Amino acid sequence: MKLSGIYLVIDPSSEDAILERLSQALSGGVSIVQIWNHWPKGFSSRQKRTTIDQIKEVAFSYKVPVLMHEDWQLAQECGLSGVHFDEVPKNWEQVKSNLHNKVIGLTVGNDLQKIKWADQQQISYLSFCAMFPSPSVTSCEIVSPAVVLQTRTITDLPLFLSGGIRPDNLDQLKNLDFQGIAVISGIMSADNPTEAAKTYCAKLKTLKPSI
Repeated sequence: MKLSGIYLVIDPSSEDAILERLSQALSGGVSIVQIWNHWPKGFSSRQKRTTIDQIKEVAFSYKVPVLMHEDWQLAQECGLSGVHFDEVPKNWEQVKSNLHNKVIGLTVGNDLQKIKWADQQQISYLSFCAMFPSPSVTSCEIVSPAVVLQTRTITDLPLFLSGGIRPDNLDQLKNLDFQGIAVISGIMSADNPTEAAKTYCAKLKTLKPSI
């Protein structure tokens, strides 16, 4: 599975033609999709599974993996590619046992101990949140570029950068060793998600030609 490129986070509570916009974004070159665990009020388990199945059908048609945010049991039920956690699960051993053949990602900030733990557990990838201020990541601390650089002395796991990243500020990250960037509104709220994704991909390629 390709753990690099443009990592798109989508909000299932949005009713703004989410499947159509997702398809457009995928046609623009998105590599990974994560479903944010954020649902319309009163959504039933059946409605969640139906929505996930629809998202999965669109993404899998582009051969792009779909991850679930936090809810690893729902990810299992729906046959998704893996799970992304913001924090280390308290029942980690159970999670690891159940997801042994799945992708597991973890959000990290400036905490090197958390990064060391992830390396020891051989998490699939790490995501740094947030590189820049953003309304979408109010719960994240601003990450020091020095921490991202120091991470490479700790682990060789794939690294994604997230939080307020735009094509016009990507150059500020060019000296960091990373495999991809996570985007939400920069693509899904764009007038043309296909062109927005293409712009991100092209800019990323100029900085990281091997991706």
